[in-house]
Amino acid sequence: MNWTAHDMNTYLQQKEYIDTLIIPLLRVETEPGHMKNSASSSEFLMHLTTFIETQFKGRIMLMPPFAYTKSMDLIELAATLSGDLSMSPFKHVFYLTTDSAWTSIKIDGEVIWLPSIPLENMEPQLRKTIIEDQLRQVLPRFMEKWSEQ
Repeated sequence: MNWTAHDMNTYLQQKEYIDTLIIPLLRVETEPGHMKNSASSSEFLMHLTTFIETQFKGRIMLMPPFAYTKSMDLIELAATLSGDLSMSPFKHVFYLTTDSAWTSIKIDGEVIWLPSIPLENMEPQLRKTIIEDQLRQVLPRFMEKWSEQ
């Protein structure tokens, strides 16, 4: 399910089945020398999270991406996100990111770091294969949390 009015109607009717929230964390670089890598990382992460949402529709809610810049304090952001989401009805919260800095930040929920893979010059079939491979990498993390019930 996506964070849209249409999907939210479905969520509200079936919320006992949709117990997982995914939040993409996107680091936005504004320095000209880093902008392309930042955009490439964002593109990769958005393709991956959209694919995950499609595969697990009815179990997962995909939030809009949370974008931040390098000057923002990640510890403060993590505390704010944890506090705001503590009242959400989701049993499992996953943050997906290509920014390794999040792996050392304390946050309520599970941070999944993935190395960015540039997709912009790939053929669509190869891109799909790469995204499927990445899903196979993160799937055990989801399954582990889901089995804790």
